[in-house]
Amino acid sequence: MASKSKILFIGGTGYIGKFIVEASVKAGHPTFVLVRESTLSAPSKSQLLDHFKKLGVNLVIGDVLNHESLVKAIKQVDVVISTVGHTLLGDQVKIIAAIKEAGNIKRFFPSEFGNDVDRVHAVEPAKSAFATKAKIRRAVEAEGIPYTYVASNFFAAYFLPNLSQPGATAPPRDKVVILGDGNPKEAAPPVNVILSIQHSAFVKGDQTNFQIEPSFGVEASQLYPQVKYTTVDEYLSQFV
Repeated sequence: MASKSKILFIGGTGYIGKFIVEASVKAGHPTFVLVRESTLSAPSKSQLLDHFKKLGVNLVIGDVLNHESLVKAIKQVDVVISTVGHTLLGDQVKIIAAIKEAGNIKRFFPSEFGNDVDRVHAVEPAKSAFATKAKIRRAVEAEGIPYTYVASNFFAAYFLPNLSQPGATAPPRDKVVILGDGNPKEAAPPVNVILSIQHSAFVKGDQTNFQIEPSFGVEASQLYPQVKYTTVDEYLSQFV
């Protein structure tokens, strides 16, 4: 059996990162998570960090903003996966610089996990966030770092359970607001972000208006045919 890649997660205690970290260690990969000193003592993260330790995750002290600690952490692994949140997307240039200096990384996954940012037609404020992700892509490519971009179609699990109703935590039982009546309205954060992403997907069709080019892309269900995927139709049928 081929040896397992050693993987470092940056942003591994976050909203998406914690799930990928657990999947990595359960798949048998030696799994490392970069954590700040302040995170180790944060009450809100204690339960998650204890869970990671029980799973066998290696916690590495460091910070995206501390180049020396970043290079030291990266030198311990083969693969780097960034799952940093939107406020740190631009700071991934520091990860790129550290990977370049370390010189040992076989593959880098920048923080993506949404629409394919090279094929979107978004309005603000999503437009700026997508532009930042695209800028990171170009920086990775310019440095010649082997990479994979994961476009998971705007993280459907965040939108489907509430039938795309901003602010709802479960499917509404009385009424559903259908977005897009032709009368745009101002909204405050974070609802404006959610609405602009929904506009990209539902109005502009940014998940279905292009073909995957086989020379550089592949659909996940082809990569992992053993996984049972739930289609949107199958998921929504439970509400009918």
